[in-house]
Amino acid sequence: MSGSSLRRLDQLLVERGLAPSRTRAQAWILAGAVYVDGRRRDKAGTPVPADAVIEVRAPAERYVSRAGLKLEHALAVFALEPAGWTVVDIGASTGGFTDCWLQHGAARVYAVDVGRGQLDWRLRQDPRVVVRERTNARYLSLAALGRQEPVEAVSVDVSFIGLARVLPAARGLLAPGGHLLALLKPQFEAGPRRVGKGGVVRDPAVHEAVLREFLASLPAMGLAVAGATPSPIRGGDGNIEFFFHLVPDVSWERDVHASAVNPAALVEEAWQGRRPPDPGR
Repeated sequence: MSGSSLRRLDQLLVERGLAPSRTRAQAWILAGAVYVDGRRRDKAGTPVPADAVIEVRAPAERYVSRAGLKLEHALAVFALEPAGWTVVDIGASTGGFTDCWLQHGAARVYAVDVGRGQLDWRLRQDPRVVVRERTNARYLSLAALGRQEPVEAVSVDVSFIGLARVLPAARGLLAPGGHLLALLKPQFEAGPRRVGKGGVVRDPAVHEAVLREFLASLPAMGLAVAGATPSPIRGGDGNIEFFFHLVPDVSWERDVHASAVNPAALVEEAWQGRRPPDPGR
């Protein structure tokens, strides 16, 4: 490695897609989560060979799956403090989101999934978790959850289905002033003709088109955008994903929030140093 050019550690993390931004990379480095050739480094400006082996270890161990890191990022960006909240987690799967909600103080989480037997055993035994398996989120209701009172927040992380097919039911669970955190996966929104090999979207123009189409669909569902951010971690197949903070729509919110999200800028931020892998290489 002596012949390799040297790069700043924080910059290299972003270039390799290990961190969504220099700011996030610096935070992870300071937290002692970044290792270079097996040795922990805690200075963002450390010169590192361009071909060094870099690992981000600690953050992924906080939750039962790395999905928890995605939600953690969204809670921080959207400045949400869910202590004491009741939450519905749609598409719970292993429970990364559920785990994150609990670790951030949620009083109760309804873990909803169309599958069965995926939720981590520790979460399954947690008295704060209500498991609802074999449940189609498109038809989810408070009655189906055994509740009369609406909830403070709903998170949505679904695959092989567009968000528009789930969000109307999710909105129906929310209390006035509630929060809906939806993970948008372009590969399931774009349609097969706009998705590349291996099911990965590699064209930023497709990402931007998907975001614009999604934003245009929200008023009809009674939802407005309070914020948006690229996910700090790609999907397991390498796809770039986007988190949206949605709220029950009223007319003044629609006008305020519609201009708060710039799809082109959001896509540009997501693609900085994070080009999805090329299956031909």
